Amino acid sequence: MRLRDRVGISENRQTQITYVMEIGLVVLFFLGMERGSVGVMVNCAVGLVVIQLPPLLERDYDVPMDPALTLWITSAAFLHALGTVGIPGTGATFYRSTGWWDHMTHALSSSLVAGVGYATVRAVEEHSDDIYLPDRFIFVFILMFVMAFGVFWEVVEFAITEVTDITGGPRVLTQYSLEDTMKDLLFNLIGGVIVAIWGTAYLTDIVGAIEDRLDARSGAE
Repeated sequence: MRLRDRVGISENRQTQITYVMEIGLVVLFFLGMERGSVGVMVNCAVGLVVIQLPPLLERDYDVPMDPALTLWITSAAFLHALGTVGIPGTGATFYRSTGWWDHMTHALSSSLVAGVGYATVRAVEEHSDDIYLPDRFIFVFILMFVMAFGVFWEVVEFAITEVTDITGGPRVLTQYSLEDTMKDLLFNLIGGVIVAIWGTAYLTDIVGAIEDRLDARSGAE
């Protein structure tokens, strides 16, 4: 069963929600511009680049991106960008004023990272007759892949925070405390576990497309 069949809403509705969030990112970008918020503009711009990946992968690399996968990617980009926007009347962002917002976006983003890691390593295994990876190894690999990426991201956040504090520039990313970092890593792990347990069965189309690309490249060589 494909991922789009498990979402619980029609493909048309999934596509409509995706379009709304894409438009929302554009609106948030101009809102950040109107407020003079470099952080909002940068995060929205990155989100707009990320949501171009599904049509790019489908058009140029024949990777099947059904509406649910596109919605998954767009949701992660939109909710992160929205979290950086100040709430009218308070000035506080969703990240600062809503305790669960940061946890939700980290779990969602890490689930995407887990999906990418799983699809890649499984496609390599299917492509090569000399490689065999037991399911238990794949499970552990997904978690380690997610945690390694999470640590890398926290280091980037720390470096950007330190540089902006020294230079007095606008904060694009913020690391609030050691406790916040540990919670981020915990919810990264939760996102990875979700994909490791339930998500892998619905990524077979992606695995097959990557395997086909690897087979085609090997044949050309």
